[in-house]
Amino acid sequence: MGPLFFITHINDFSSIISKIANPILFADDTSIIISHTNPEELKNNTNTVLNETINWFQSNFLTLNCNKTHFLQFLTKKHNRIKMQIISCNTIITNINTTRFLELIIYSSLSWKDHIIELTSKLNKACYAIWAIKPFMSLDAEKMIYYSFVQSLTSYGIIFWGNSHLTDSIFKVQKRIIRIITNAGKRDTCCQLYKQLQILPLPSLYIFLLLVLSIKIEACFCPILKFITETHIITTIYICLPQI
Repeated sequence: MGPLFFITHINDFSSIISKIANPILFADDTSIIISHTNPEELKNNTNTVLNETINWFQSNFLTLNCNKTHFLQFLTKKHNRIKMQIISCNTIITNINTTRFLELIIYSSLSWKDHIIELTSKLNKACYAIWAIKPFMSLDAEKMIYYSFVQSLTSYGIIFWGNSHLTDSIFKVQKRIIRIITNAGKRDTCCQLYKQLQILPLPSLYIFLLLVLSIKIEACFCPILKFITETHIITTIYICLPQI
């Protein structure tokens, strides 16, 4: 089944459960978010959504793979886990603590610990690679490799995990790579080195991408406000022009 035909085939799935859940469809990956303040209502809504999903699959000649279907319950420090057992097709849906969604490892408490540990491991490998090839590369080539293998990893999803207190390990690896590129000592400060290479430190990268996201959201969801602001500016400039 081709991608376009598949999307056309499942485009009405969201409508059957959108009143009590928030379905997220990305290619052939489907996630359903269910929330409620009442634990009993949460259980009822979960069973209802699952039943509606199974019925939709059967009506469209599809089969739900229960072995690959998982259930993740998001928790906070103030709320305990709700005891739930979800059964579908005589199979118990596995209750997991972590899941991988679009290459982001999401933990039930949203601590981002597992994701940052894996990301730190990848950056350490990139750090070793840059150290190994440094004698054979120019500064421009090293910067290109940095953006390809380090910046691409640290910028992906940073708007979600960038405010975690665990990001210090990633920041340390980034500074180690900057020192390798610039031939700096282990104890040398990196402030001037970042400016020299025109590379953003991890905290600055997090803030920058948040600002970019804010501008995109404003452009997408506030066109009327943008129009009013621009009209006000134009009108003000016009009024300030001298009479001829």
